[in-house]
Amino acid sequence: MILTEFDYARPTGLDEALALLSGTRGARVLAGGQSLLPDLRTGADSARLLVDIRRLAELRGTTRTPDGRRLRIGALTTLADLAADPLVLAEAPELAAAARSNGDPQVRNLGTLGGTVAASGRPTDLPVAAIAADALVELAGTGGRSTLPAEEFAAGTAPAGEVLTALLVPAAGAAAAFEKSADRATRYPLCATAVRITPDGPRIAVTGATPRPLRLRGVEDRLRGGPYSTEAVLAAFRAEPRELFVPGRGTSAEYLGHLAGVLTARALQRAERALS
Repeated sequence: MILTEFDYARPTGLDEALALLSGTRGARVLAGGQSLLPDLRTGADSARLLVDIRRLAELRGTTRTPDGRRLRIGALTTLADLAADPLVLAEAPELAAAARSNGDPQVRNLGTLGGTVAASGRPTDLPVAAIAADALVELAGTGGRSTLPAEEFAAGTAPAGEVLTALLVPAAGAAAAFEKSADRATRYPLCATAVRITPDGPRIAVTGATPRPLRLRGVEDRLRGGPYSTEAVLAAFRAEPRELFVPGRGTSAEYLGHLAGVLTARALQRAERALS
């Protein structure tokens, strides 16, 4: 299909972009365009104004927050840059692995962290890694900046009209991992899991097999204190209600629950080995 008619603006600063977005009904943010442009072509989405933020250098790159406890990753950081960033590889390896698993090189060179975290209607890899990492989503609007836990953002509770500007990720070292079983046709996760081992126990999140990216607190409680053997992890997943896992694409809830357990066991064992 041919794109419908819309206006286009390319602001040079974030304040200008926010003014355009708040001042035009039906305005949409254009960054990597990996999801938005196909949706505009098929009619799955619409826009009266595209606000192209790709020139906003302030939204790119990775730094440490002033207290040194978190990484601040700009929303326009490409998936390719995120996957190769030495700071992310050292302090948030589950995010680097999730970025590396997205699509193909062309997708990773164009797709952005912000677009992938904010994608709706598609199971993407970064949200589950952000949830496992206990990350905060930084948002900007005409009223100022705010943060929202990644888990709440994935549930769709972000205020309307705000722009995702960065991801604030606790620095954890190597005690984290990501595993994925991909749909062959789309490379979207049939099931993906991210884990982070903390002094309080494991943090575990799953996507693809569930209605949206979810943190599995019940599984965490059953595995607190270990062991992280495949048998123990699968037993923890078998105790979860089957309705948690959504059948689809030729798979059953039982299969997806088992797959999520297998992938989680692999991820926990990898994170545990990195600690030794």
